Amino acid sequence: MSTPTGAEASASDASHEAATTTLTTGPGGYGSVPAAASAAAEGASAGSPQPALDPRSRLVAVRSEVGKAIVGQDAAVTGLVIAMLAGGHVLLEGVPGVAKTLLVRSLAQALDIGTKRIQFTPDLMPGDVTGSLVYDSRSAEFSFRAGPVFTNLLLADEINRTPPKTQAALLEAMEERQVSVDGTPRPLPEPFMVIATQNPVEYEGTYPLPEAQLDRFLLKLVLPLPERNEEIEVLSRHSGGFDPRDLTSAGLRAVATPEDLSAARAQVRTVGAAPEVLAYVVDLVRATRTTPSVALGVSPRGATALLASSRAWAWLGGRSFITPDDVKALALPTLRHRIQLRAEAEMEGVTTESVINGVLRSVPVPR
Repeated sequence: MSTPTGAEASASDASHEAATTTLTTGPGGYGSVPAAASAAAEGASAGSPQPALDPRSRLVAVRSEVGKAIVGQDAAVTGLVIAMLAGGHVLLEGVPGVAKTLLVRSLAQALDIGTKRIQFTPDLMPGDVTGSLVYDSRSAEFSFRAGPVFTNLLLADEINRTPPKTQAALLEAMEERQVSVDGTPRPLPEPFMVIATQNPVEYEGTYPLPEAQLDRFLLKLVLPLPERNEEIEVLSRHSGGFDPRDLTSAGLRAVATPEDLSAARAQVRTVGAAPEVLAYVVDLVRATRTTPSVALGVSPRGATALLASSRAWAWLGGRSFITPDDVKALALPTLRHRIQLRAEAEMEGVTTESVINGVLRSVPVPR
């Protein structure tokens, strides 16, 4: 399949935008899906015959299904679906009580995959995450007891509250999709995704994630406090009998399978990018390294991450190629945790978001 030129991409993108149904968007700028896919997703949620749906419609239906349990976090749900499609991991940041755990459980149920949760604490050991060898007195041999990392969706709650040794144990699982116990590598289930959370307040007694581990997360999603009308909707659901511990009674069911996700990932890998768009990604990344307020800019791994997330978003949008708008939409959630500011810039109120927005304004967009 030939990759369209910049002019063709712009024309196609314009026609695509004219036929989209816009959902609630977040700071990342994503949140719209094709009208046809949105209608198919609504049909899936309402109980229409599943075999008629392609992987794209099923993944779009996941976003609608999670909305039965989660109010006002459409951008975060979209970001998790994008990370799933790109095979990456997600760092969630938000104050306690914004439904981070419920979001992960709802996503796992909508995708019909397993999920486990680890509460990271200062005394957590690597073996508590990966598993360990246990002596069996009956056989007089050591046997491996798998840890909670052997699942599909791993919720690493408050990951910055555990020492670096335990954080490093999770690093191998994230990067290599395996854990090594007693020198023996053990592959993790497929799909595998780590969704780590951290609290933006209460930094006392925490162990900030090193840059090497932050760089392993594909996206950093910020969960804001809900708006007034959204908070009223939350209370309305609870007053009507909603139980966050029983998602089935809330009507949330599986609308996609691991096989659908595998087929979707294969299609995402076929999404092309024109040389001009690839150069645009590189120019954005390089611009972060020369910004005066930045001590450490985005690495080449960050450029590949931006390409991967843009491909997933373009595929969700029904396109077989990436446009500059796809790159701009995913730049903020993909790059903000990969930039380290100078101390004097932070004292002046500069944020990574303002740096990225400035870069997006200054770097010429290919036409």
